Amino acid sequence: MSAETPRRIALLRHAKADWPDVSDHDRPLAERGRKDASAVGLKLAETGIAFDLALCSTAARTRETWKLAVQEMPHRPKTHYEERVYDASPGELIALLNETSDEVSDLLVIGHNPGMHALADALSGSAEGDTLEHMTRTGFPTGALAVVSFTGSWKSVEPGVGTLLDFWTPKDH
Repeated sequence: MSAETPRRIALLRHAKADWPDVSDHDRPLAERGRKDASAVGLKLAETGIAFDLALCSTAARTRETWKLAVQEMPHRPKTHYEERVYDASPGELIALLNETSDEVSDLLVIGHNPGMHALADALSGSAEGDTLEHMTRTGFPTGALAVVSFTGSWKSVEPGVGTLLDFWTPKDH
């Protein structure tokens, strides 16, 4: 694939989590979160993107979100559970994106706020229609999904490089 290869990054915040007396890393999804995770999977399928790779935080709520979402998708991408996605800053997430193989055209990252929202905002130098306004107005609630496109190598990912193509939340369906 050349440096001019069009690529897409989907940024997914885990679905609604419960607050039992466990560590933050071990928090499971709430009942609403399990329903929303399936809806997210349907939305991912609706995008028509055949993701090559999913990077998922090792936290229980992200793993559970991904397990439920991927069941709704026609294509199951290779999944890598990545500890560095948990509690990552936008800069740390960009560093992870920069490590992605150029064999990957379309990447899905399942993570947490504030990192997912900040990364979507940072990468989006431009936007389709009112997607950026929708994301700004809505925030990045649990189960939110942003799809950003860019052209070039993963090593070239930096703030402002992408176009926000789509922004969706479970309340939008």
